[in-house]
Amino acid sequence: MMALESSAQKFGEGGTPFLSARRVADLLGVTMTELASLIGVARNTLAAKGGARKVDAALSPVVRVLAMAGEMAGGEERAAIWFKHQPIPGWAGKTAYDLVRDGKADKVLAYLEAVRSGVYA
Repeated sequence: MMALESSAQKFGEGGTPFLSARRVADLLGVTMTELASLIGVARNTLAAKGGARKVDAALSPVVRVLAMAGEMAGGEERAAIWFKHQPIPGWAGKTAYDLVRDGKADKVLAYLEAVRSGVYA
C-alpha cells in the first residue's frame, strides 16, 4: 500500500494536503468541466476554495485507479490512455472512465487488484 500512497502523491496540490483537479485533468487530457462530470461534482466546486475537501474526496478514487494502473502499465501516461480507451472485460465495452463516471470506481479497483494478483477478470 505504501507504493500506491507515494505514487498518488504525484497528484497533490502543491503545499496543501489536497489532490489537484488540474493535474488529473491535464493527465487525462480532459477539460475541468469534463473532469467535474467524471467525478460527479459541479464545475464551480472544482475552483471554489471551500470545495477542496469535497473535490479531494471525489478525485480520490480516480487517483487511486490511475496510480494502480500506472504501476501496472509502466507510467502515468500509459495509465491515462488505458483509463480512457481500454474496455474492461465483462463490462460491455465500458472503459474505466465510463465506470468511474457511473460511480463504479470500486469495480475498476477490484478489477485492477484481480489482474495484479494474477486473476484475469
